Amino acid sequence: MKHRYGITLIVLLVALALLAVACLLLGSVDIPAANVKDIILGHGSENRAWEIIVLNSRLPMIVTAALAGAALAVSGLLLQTTFNNPLAGPSILGVSTGAGLGVAIIMLAMGGTVGSVFGQSVGSYVATLVGALLGAGAVLAILIVFSSLVRSSTMLLIIGVLVSYLASSVISLLNSVASEEGVHNYVAWGFGNFSGVGLDQLPVYAVLILLALVAAGLMVKPLNALLLGTRYAQNLGVNTHRARWQLLLITGVLTAVVTAFCGPIGFLGLVVPHIARLMLATSNHTRLIPVTIIAGADVALLCTLISVNGNHGVIPINAITPIIGVPIILYIILNRRKIHYFN
Repeated sequence: MKHRYGITLIVLLVALALLAVACLLLGSVDIPAANVKDIILGHGSENRAWEIIVLNSRLPMIVTAALAGAALAVSGLLLQTTFNNPLAGPSILGVSTGAGLGVAIIMLAMGGTVGSVFGQSVGSYVATLVGALLGAGAVLAILIVFSSLVRSSTMLLIIGVLVSYLASSVISLLNSVASEEGVHNYVAWGFGNFSGVGLDQLPVYAVLILLALVAAGLMVKPLNALLLGTRYAQNLGVNTHRARWQLLLITGVLTAVVTAFCGPIGFLGLVVPHIARLMLATSNHTRLIPVTIIAGADVALLCTLISVNGNHGVIPINAITPIIGVPIILYIILNRRKIHYFN
């Protein structure tokens, strides 16, 4: 088992490096590999436009995509363990939609009013971040309430779907009364992309996600205890009520930050934890969390590579993730008994 874990990490890290290099070299503008290398090493290039593309566009996009994939994957893993449901995920349970509703209120109903408090330079993304955090928090609060009332994980999943539909309905209403420019901006944001985070926004984005990922890593003991059931976890000295609150808070932060900066990215949070389990054949979170983080980054970079190399411009990320995610979910459903879930 140790050899399997080590080999899996090596394979995923090599894939991460190769995908990152591919994203640097490939794109709508052809830049020779030697020039890309010189630019990355700080030697510059005679073509100033190439420097701008590599340093201000492709490099931030790679970091953004890798962190987003890791964040959403870990969010899905935490939700699946917390609710003891292999089909739980930020998009399925309505967390992503709740974050999207928060952003819609800021962008459509309030016209970005919150952003004006922070100034023009940072107002736009601070406003969307605030809205996404509040929206995701509201949905998580609803799920917490119903999780104490409804014992069936299937029923809780249905409640999450209903909450997602309700949030989507409110978003549609906001779109119907918003200005044409506001609707256009929100629709463009809703397509999902990893190229909208600039160098000035990247530090805030990266720090928030990295802190939340570290917090998720510190929750290994309660996560493994929850696999045994609530009563066993309590007998092991785990405060299950507090642990659930902490896990949902971490999930909310990860999902909200990615949604605010990149738009509502579907399927990654649902699919990647299953990929990690299939590769490791275990649900031990000591090993599952690191593999899930790297696998999430790999899948996100793969989607990015596909999106920026289309023949008709940039393909929205949300047009790619279902193509990758749906076959995997169907395989999971058909082979559920063979996969190590909550044991």
